[in-house]
Parts: sequence; C-alpha cells; structure tokens
Amino acid sequence: MSTRYSIEASEITELVYSLSLKANMILPEGVKKTIQSAQVMEKMPLAKSALSDILVNIELAEKKNMPLCQDCGLAVIFVEVGQDLYVRGGGIEYAINEGVRRAYKDGCLRKSVVIDPLFNRVNTSDNTPAVIHWRITAGRDITITVSPKGMGSENMSRIYMLRPADGAEGVIRSVLETVKIAGPNPCPPIVLGIGIGGNFETVALAAKRALIKPEGVRHHLPEYAKLEYEILKKVNELGIGAGGYGGVTTALDVHIETLPTHIAGMPVAINICCHVLRHAEGKIEGRPFNG
Repeated sequence: MSTRYSIEASEITELVYSLSLKANMILPEGVKKTIQSAQVMEKMPLAKSALSDILVNIELAEKKNMPLCQDCGLAVIFVEVGQDLYVRGGGIEYAINEGVRRAYKDGCLRKSVVIDPLFNRVNTSDNTPAVIHWRITAGRDITITVSPKGMGSENMSRIYMLRPADGAEGVIRSVLETVKIAGPNPCPPIVLGIGIGGNFETVALAAKRALIKPEGVRHHLPEYAKLEYEILKKVNELGIGAGGYGGVTTALDVHIETLPTHIAGMPVAINICCHVLRHAEGKIEGRPFNG
C-alpha cells in the first residue's frame, strides 16, 4: 500500500496569512536591487529623485510593517498542489480565503474587492474572494505564491490576438503600443509580463505568471531571451521614465512565458506591474498518515 500524505487546512490559512502580510510590506530583494541599479544609472534629476523616493518608501514599509502601496490589490494566489497530498479539516479554497481575510484585517490593508462588477459594487469588506490559480503537480507538497495586484497597472494591460505572420515584430509593436498608451499611469518604472501562445484565456494567465519570475532570469529558449532584451531596450528608449518624469528606465525587467497554440493564431498578452512587484512564496510538506 502506498504512503499517503496530509496537511491541515489550518496550515494553509496560516501560510496564506503570513505571505499576504509579507508580500504587501516587504519587496523581494531582487526587485529592490533592480530599482537601486536604476537609481544609480539615472541622469535625469526628477527621475533620479523619484527612484530615490521609491527606495525610501520600500525601506520605511519594511521597517514600520506598513503597506508598500495604498492599493493593497486583489489577492492573486498561485497554488501548486501535489497529487499525493490530502488536506484535512476543511476545503483548500476556503482555507486560502480565510488567510487573506485575516491578513487584510490584521494588517490594516486596504480592502478593494466589490461583490459585483457592474450593478452592485458593494465592498466585501475583507478583500475576498481571492483570485486563485491551480496546478496539480507530482509529489506531496503544496506551494503557494501570493501576489497582490493593484488595479492601476492592471487597467493598463492588454491582450492582442495576432496572426502568426505578425511574427516577433508584431509582438514588439504590441508591447510598445501598450506601454505608450499606459504612459505614467501604471507608476513606472514597470515590469512587463508577456504571454505568447495558448488561447484567449490562457495567454493572460501566462503573462501573469511571467511577472513572478525571478528578476533577471531569462526565457530558457535563446530566441525568446533575446526578444526579452530587445523589448526591454525599446521600452526604455520611449523615455517615459520613473514617475513619468523621463529618463532611461521606463521598465525594470521583461519576462516572457510561452505556450503551445493553434496553427492559425498567436495570442499575445501584456500584463503591466508597477515598480511594487509584490509577491511572496511558501511551501508546506505533507506528512505521512494512516487513514
């Protein structure tokens, strides 16, 4: 008989709780270093000053346990669940939302979720339900990434249903158009998550996943790694700059995630994130049990 593994639903709640607070208050070290590098390189006085203010804000948020941004975002949760894992004492989805609910209350984080998008925009008062994306993986663990996403940058994101003949130039053109339209609205310097392939719904998720790749990590295929560099260079040549004040850094990084697609299509999604690229990850290992 094969070994079975389990965790308690309450453990998931506690992990999501701690990750939600951490993500909203402590910027990942890699993102911070990228901003520091941009500040050193910048020559435009206003843009350099804006980057300096951003770095002070990052330091104060961590020191005082305060949110990095007043928009504490939709709680976007990426969950990878091992197929050999059994969750005891409650449902996974409820446990995740309970962690979000407690964190946004205890952390005095802004609650921004409304119950209905059009006619009944009443606040749910606890920032739930979270947006949850699931993956079933091999193994016995559960890995959770919490990535609060503010709507200022989300509103500037775009999906393009390109044709295969549009090629790499079509992708570049779409990204540049998106960034130009966005201008200073998404609080640059920005990070760009770009999904290519799949279909209408999966390309958007690929772009979202691309955002949480580690800073400076390039696509595993050299053609796409080269495209990431090229897009970053062209975006920074737009001169929008930090805070929209001009300068050399409009984007801090560009990440591409690719998916297989239909022979007749080439969907492209551009998910913009502001300089506050918040995310935190944790894992719970399943324990053997008899039952």
